[in-house]
Amino acid sequence: MAFTPVWTTEGRANYDKIKADAKASLDAQKKDRKLKASKAEGLFKQLSGCLQKLLNNPRNPGLQTHKYDSLEHPYDKKQSVFEAYVQNNTPGAYRLFWCYGPNKNQITIIAITPHP
Repeated sequence: MAFTPVWTTEGRANYDKIKADAKASLDAQKKDRKLKASKAEGLFKQLSGCLQKLLNNPRNPGLQTHKYDSLEHPYDKKQSVFEAYVQNNTPGAYRLFWCYGPNKNQITIIAITPHP
């Protein structure tokens, strides 16, 4: 079952910043004629893969999804918020925080942040 993404303001802002950083890095790479991708491009590629897996199957083992208690569910205080791994084994690895809802077959992206 595929889910439709719903974005919080913070989640959309996080995604847009990562995407803009990757685009700026790619443009600079083309201008300087470098062949190696930057960290920003790699992060955006990993984030895109994470989102794709999440929307297709939130229980995908590669996401290492688990409950996260420090954030409050935006729609129902009794429901859970989850954390999925965008990166792993990386200093400051990025995490994606999400929850089910507000409607059936929807997943809300709450935030995308580096792990403390």
